[in-house]
Amino acid sequence: MTQPRRLHGVIPPMITPFDPHGGVDRATLTRLVDRLVASGVHGLFPLGSTGEVAYLTDRQRQEVCEVVVQATAGRVPVIVGCIDLSAPRVIEQARMAQRAGADGVVATTPIYAINDATETADHFRAIRAAVDLPLIAYDVPVRSHARVPIEVVMQLAEEGVLAGIKDSSGDDIGFRRLLRANRAAGSPLALLSGHELMCDAMLMAGADGLVPGLSNVDPSGYVRLYQAAQQGDWGQAAFEQDRLADLFEIVFAASGRSADARGVGAFKAAMVVLGLLPSAAMAAPVTALDAEHQEAVRQIVVSWQAKASVDSAV
Repeated sequence: MTQPRRLHGVIPPMITPFDPHGGVDRATLTRLVDRLVASGVHGLFPLGSTGEVAYLTDRQRQEVCEVVVQATAGRVPVIVGCIDLSAPRVIEQARMAQRAGADGVVATTPIYAINDATETADHFRAIRAAVDLPLIAYDVPVRSHARVPIEVVMQLAEEGVLAGIKDSSGDDIGFRRLLRANRAAGSPLALLSGHELMCDAMLMAGADGLVPGLSNVDPSGYVRLYQAAQQGDWGQAAFEQDRLADLFEIVFAASGRSADARGVGAFKAAMVVLGLLPSAAMAAPVTALDAEHQEAVRQIVVSWQAKASVDSAV
């Protein structure tokens, strides 16, 4: 089986841009890949929650995967989200990703199905046996409604089933326990944190990398944060984290909307302000933020830019 390049650093979970007809905007997606790679990120993660994978058809997923892999051209690893109801359906997505040239696949615990820990472990075993690609578990209980016990995670790591885990649980205690268990086992797993606002703390604790949705908007800020952490400059890392926290206020601009609209919708609205997207369109049935909320996002971004200019001049 293929041995992975160990994942580390900043790995943005990429947004999916759409054209006016609801199709994948291939040209914009290609430009986004080039911007992210040029900013110094260490990998790319298309077709995750931030990529609105749950709303995409199989054809659209394949299109996104192929465009990102082709545009990346081996400059950084591409790990592709293969999120579906059951192992057979995940395997179909994973085989598509492998044919496209992906460097790894990301899968959650089973969705909708109600499985125990043993069945969940077998879910991951089946996926890994079906494709010769590193498998990263995606721990996102707010969406999958189930977690894999630490003991099972480490067993799967020992078996070579899992190469890493992306933790979006929000459970900092659980992540700390996982860090300790992984270290005690010789660190077989690459541990990636999806916690947008605690990246400095997660790196200090021993995380290998970061997968924050906000890095679509400011990848360079997260790269600077990671570099400061690698150098042991925790004051600078905290400074960058606070600066990113100011920008993260965009996700609180829209009240009364779904989590996807408030979060991913805000990221896209901010990217429109920065000239990175022609449109903040979302996958149906989610709609983009309305004019009032887009203006609120714009004001936050403009204020954030002004403060950043002052800070850089000091």
